[in-house]
Amino acid sequence: MSERIRIARELHDTLLQSFHGLLLRFQSASNVLPGRPVEAKQRLDSALHQAAQAITEGRDAVQGLRSSALETNDLANGITAIAAELTSDSSEIESPAIDVEVQGPPRNLNPILRDEAYRIAGEALRNAFRHAQARRITVEIRYEKRHFHLTVRDDGKGIDDEAMLRQPAGHFGLHGMRERAEIVGGRLEVWSKRDTGTEVELSVPGAVAYGTPVERSWFSKLISGNSRKDERTEP
Repeated sequence: MSERIRIARELHDTLLQSFHGLLLRFQSASNVLPGRPVEAKQRLDSALHQAAQAITEGRDAVQGLRSSALETNDLANGITAIAAELTSDSSEIESPAIDVEVQGPPRNLNPILRDEAYRIAGEALRNAFRHAQARRITVEIRYEKRHFHLTVRDDGKGIDDEAMLRQPAGHFGLHGMRERAEIVGGRLEVWSKRDTGTEVELSVPGAVAYGTPVERSWFSKLISGNSRKDERTEP
């Protein structure tokens, strides 16, 4: 069951998101095709390139591989790449400004945390970009001594209380982000009200976030132990 949940979450955050982006690119190319065929071809070429990336992402997700966007352990650059992809081809809407800010000296993150934080940021960014009707989206990465924080906030229309609590059938967005936070021993908080924007914050203890290689081995055992404990306590 845990493996099925992992695959569902990974497919949502990779293949389904990529296919949604492809549909937007194809629609954009179709809209400009009658009057601007050269530009339409450029957009189609870009969509084909994204389709090839989607195939790679899907294979890596199923196999449980780490995201290639984070091979250099630079979380800010990985998130900036997501923002650039979202704003690169949005002819149908006025794109919000997306800022990625880093506070504190960047530190090497536990690889497990780094990957999950990247996925959480990507999901929060896509939700804000597509649904919030925001003018500005800010991603803040804070390297504090005792905690690591990742915050995504927007000035959009917000989320009502009912939508915050329910999980629509076939959707894993907010629920998946919370699961990812639990995987790394962190906490995910979401604040939102209608017409006041939304803020999503991941907070992880520094001892886990900045673990040395030895401590990372301990971290993996701890997560594994917690999973077995959860299985024993389930009704």
